[in-house]
Amino acid sequence: MTKKKASSSPIRHVWRLCSKLTIFLCVLLCLLAFLMLQLSQYSKLQTPSTRTLRDDHFEGPPKIAFLFLVRRHLPLDFLWAAFFKNGDAANFSIYIHSEPGFVFDEMTTSSHFFYGRQLKNSIQVVWGESSMIEAERLLLDKALDDPANRRFVLLSDSCVPLYNFGYIYNKVISSPKSFVDSFLDAKECRYNPKMSPAIPEEKWRKGSQWITLVRRHAEVIVDDDIIFPVFRKFCKRRPPKNLLKRSRLLNFLAIDFRFLFPWLKPHNCFPDEHYVQTLLAMRGLEGELERRTLTYSSWNQSAIREKRRIWHPITFDYADANPHKIKEIKDINHVYYESEHRTEFCRINSEITPCFLFARKFTSLAAIRLLNEGFLSP
Repeated sequence: MTKKKASSSPIRHVWRLCSKLTIFLCVLLCLLAFLMLQLSQYSKLQTPSTRTLRDDHFEGPPKIAFLFLVRRHLPLDFLWAAFFKNGDAANFSIYIHSEPGFVFDEMTTSSHFFYGRQLKNSIQVVWGESSMIEAERLLLDKALDDPANRRFVLLSDSCVPLYNFGYIYNKVISSPKSFVDSFLDAKECRYNPKMSPAIPEEKWRKGSQWITLVRRHAEVIVDDDIIFPVFRKFCKRRPPKNLLKRSRLLNFLAIDFRFLFPWLKPHNCFPDEHYVQTLLAMRGLEGELERRTLTYSSWNQSAIREKRRIWHPITFDYADANPHKIKEIKDINHVYYESEHRTEFCRINSEITPCFLFARKFTSLAAIRLLNEGFLSP
């Protein structure tokens, strides 16, 4: 019996050693796999755009691509027709993302500028969902087919120009930078930790959806196949109905659980306010941006049930589109970002300039007033 115990002792020792070695190797392999995944994602983010390899040669003046993201038709087409009429057709192109199947022709628009300008591969867009940024990417993708398009301006169906075509063209084309409203988003519960490691929290940004891009940045957005899928999966708005139906007891319990388990904190994420800003930050391109939008919006805070505060863009009607208000918008030359304690003076090529070239949300009556009173001039 003694001999058996003595002989089994070295075997047990070898067995334990092998077990430890196996565990060590498994951990090592897991770490290596994790590092390879990180390197793979990093290399994909740093890979030059495939579109940059295409022939980028063009003759003639550089164009601005005006990208209209609309629900169905263009209610302010008469105002934009007057705007484009004063420009050289060689200096601009028009693209419209409308609902699938909607066609712009003499029956649906009053201006020939918009005939047939709708995308054939449009999708159904739902406010606050990733379909919004997917539609933006479709617009950019189509506009990039024309190598003469050097600037890309995203507009809504309620946007209006504040100046004439020549003034806006010269301002946009003369800047070598994109205009992307982008700032840190530290207070709101929009970043989802599940986005990591593809999107680290320190790269998370917020800003206005209404952007103006140089061609290189438009290519970065269209060719992105890393960040967009993450947004589609994890950046989702919180369903309002669920919030309104929850009882006070459930709210109390939810707060308790969020305190104990921070990862259970609900995330109310709107992709169109984060995607472009975060992607360009991930690519290290923030130094190539004017971190502001060219489109003015006036925001009003309103209270709803559960004592939450929500920001809504104010709609400009006929009475609001008066000379005093329009001049007030045109005279703005700086923007303050509270989350970064940063004042952004509006510059183009180091020269102080009016911040806004466009504005929203304008009704048809407000647009008629702009047109009749000749506001589309410098």
